[in-house]
Amino acid sequence: MNLPNKLTVSRFVLSVFLLAVLFSHMKNRETVALVLFCTASITDFLDGRIARKRNLITNFGILMDPLADKILVCSTFIAFIGLGWMDAWMVVVIVARELAITGLRLLAVSKNLVLAAEGFGKHKTASQIAAIIAILIFYSYTEWGEPGRAVFGCPVAGKPWVEWVTPALKYIAVILTIISGWLYLWRNRKLFLDDV
Repeated sequence: MNLPNKLTVSRFVLSVFLLAVLFSHMKNRETVALVLFCTASITDFLDGRIARKRNLITNFGILMDPLADKILVCSTFIAFIGLGWMDAWMVVVIVARELAITGLRLLAVSKNLVLAAEGFGKHKTASQIAAIIAILIFYSYTEWGEPGRAVFGCPVAGKPWVEWVTPALKYIAVILTIISGWLYLWRNRKLFLDDV
């Protein structure tokens, strides 16, 4: 197994550890979860970059890399519902979009077509990762003592700035998820309308 594929597999493993930590009673679990999620996100950046640079692109990587991304992001958002950190309707929108696009890609494969990722989808992914990181910081920065409070607890309009930014990033992620999903389905509508 080449290095990019090992990084992809590590993202599956990190997703499991992340969920285990989030639902554990360990000390500083939010901080540990933040480190695990950031590490998994870095592997997502590195595996594709290394595969392209060293010409190590494989069918395994093409299939498993986006699946690992979806499992990491969707399972984390679903965990946030259980922890009371995110509204269920937001997570339903995000997961439904991922399932719809995955279904469309499977339909394309059945017709020997490959649907490439689009630019808006990358913005959507970045916004979802930013929202998850913001949520984890929001629930963990007080564990970091004075440095954490100094950086993330600076007051804006009577409350720490992170308390304003985190909800905004949640809504941005949901809005970009809806727009990117709609655009992807619209641009590829012929693919599924032919079978209706």
